[in-house]
Amino acid sequence: MFVDEARIYVKAGNGGNGCVAFRREKYVPRGGPSGGDGGNGGSVYLEANPNDNTLLRYRYNREFKADRGRHGEGSNC
Repeated sequence: MFVDEARIYVKAGNGGNGCVAFRREKYVPRGGPSGGDGGNGGSVYLEANPNDNTLLRYRYNREFKADRGRHGEGSNC
């Protein structure tokens, strides 16, 4: 079977959730926020392969999703 047309769905990863944290140290009078931002989501790359001559592999595997980013942590991580 020769497939010359394929419709695929691509979704980049969502960013991670941020974190709310506050510094509490002995000699820092008012502390302050120290929560970290969430990580960036993953990227999706499309790379051509000169050995493939049909789009048959994309007929049954149509969805491509990247991983999400890590959640934020304390100490600005």
